[in-house]
Amino acid sequence: MKRHQCRIVFPKVSDVLDQDQEWIFVERNGRMQKIRLHNYGDLYRIPGLYEELFYEKLGCDSPNVVCRLLARAMERHGGPDSLRVLDFGAGNGMVAEKLNELRNCEFLVGIDILEEAKEAAERDRPGLYDRYMVLDLAQLDEFNRKRLQSYGFNTLVTVAALGFNDIPSRAFLNAFNLMRKGSWIAFNIRDKFLSQGDDSGYRTLLERLQDTCFRILDQTDYCHRRSITGRELCYRAIVGQKTADADIDGLFAGRSSG
Repeated sequence: MKRHQCRIVFPKVSDVLDQDQEWIFVERNGRMQKIRLHNYGDLYRIPGLYEELFYEKLGCDSPNVVCRLLARAMERHGGPDSLRVLDFGAGNGMVAEKLNELRNCEFLVGIDILEEAKEAAERDRPGLYDRYMVLDLAQLDEFNRKRLQSYGFNTLVTVAALGFNDIPSRAFLNAFNLMRKGSWIAFNIRDKFLSQGDDSGYRTLLERLQDTCFRILDQTDYCHRRSITGRELCYRAIVGQKTADADIDGLFAGRSSG
């Protein structure tokens, strides 16, 4: 992979910043640019910056944790010999690359809402995906729904994308319903979104999914990455199987569509 010619500078900030408020300076060609860590498009435009920032400097381990948890669950519970994967919130392809190392991926489709993500995946990991689509699954039209269903997915992975207004819960449910019954679902989410005091709606949503259409087979709590001040950001990785389609309108009855 071609690497950027720039320098990452961490600001001196208080530890009260949440992870979607964090920012850095990037010094490049004699100019200093301020970039929020959740402005992924700005990060993807600079080759190798995303990897250096999140994985080398902040120790992000989520692709490894989630993909290994999925592979282990498949070994224990009899997963398919070959995977037809929807990588939702695919970014520049790091999750698909790890999963492809661990399991036989017959067919890989990436979806992200950012054009910059697709460009970065094609630039940094050419040939990894069979298809890469820039789509907003929260507004999934019938043409693309049928097109995606025709791919016959048996695995959905969503890593470091739920919460913080990155992927709305309705978009995740639309992706969930693209899977066949019995498909494998693997994702992670910040621990605070599963706590008693959660107001994001994800805790209630997961409970309702478990009651109606999703069976958890394995899960683990771990450090997703460090904050820019060195604090551990704890997540939960979850792997399970779809048992039925989600009743999306029913799940959102009485609450906003997140």
